[in-house]
Amino acid sequence: MAAASNNGALEASFQAGQFTFAAHLRDPAVNPAPADIEDRRVAIYRDLIYNNIESFLSSGFPVLRSLMSDEAWHQLVRGFVRDHRCHTPYFLEISQEFLVYLREGKASIPKNLPFILELAHYEWVELALDVSPEVLPDVLPGQEIRPDGGMTFLDDNLQISPLAWRLNYSYPVHKISLDYQPLEAPEQPSSLVVYRGPDEKVHFLESNAVTLRLLQLLEDGQCNARQALEQVALELKHPEPETLMAMGGKIIQELLHLSILYKA
Repeated sequence: MAAASNNGALEASFQAGQFTFAAHLRDPAVNPAPADIEDRRVAIYRDLIYNNIESFLSSGFPVLRSLMSDEAWHQLVRGFVRDHRCHTPYFLEISQEFLVYLREGKASIPKNLPFILELAHYEWVELALDVSPEVLPDVLPGQEIRPDGGMTFLDDNLQISPLAWRLNYSYPVHKISLDYQPLEAPEQPSSLVVYRGPDEKVHFLESNAVTLRLLQLLEDGQCNARQALEQVALELKHPEPETLMAMGGKIIQELLHLSILYKA
């Protein structure tokens, strides 16, 4: 019984030391390091953890980083390290955890960056698509479009590439830079399709609500392109459905060419 009691006490002491050490690494300015460890050794872990996370976030959110002062950025990163509890062991998912942290409303966000959540999401999408294990179909339908402009492909069952995401933002996140930082969202939202193409690079297509609705209708494979366009015309109560069909056909041709759409 005594041995078991001693083992339990040792385990509890070890866990307490681990918690003390972790608390110090998260927030060294507030939580002192374990007294029985030389500070020179602790500093190796202290700097390694913060610098690795900060470096990864800087490279994953380059536009966001460029808009913030050094002080504001490091305050944001330190808050993430200190306050957020990650639910993944994978380093590549730190960016996603950072998004969760921003959405929780605990972050110290400068008031002059009202678009920070949407910008961060947009930048995360690029990384997520870049490392996605999904692949494009072996045969790309963009090669099958008839050169005479015929639109027989409208009767084919088309599907959205697993590497194409439909996105709507209140702010024009794809335009935000050091020279353009809107303080208010414009009247019209920004509709984008972000996708990884056959060149294995991530691109974005500035789109509109109609195109995103068309892609949404095609997403579940329950209708072909012609039926999807007819549904859009019906929803819009378009006075000239034939005109919309012609315009829609050109849009679908472009989406096929970009490998955002492909033949099922």
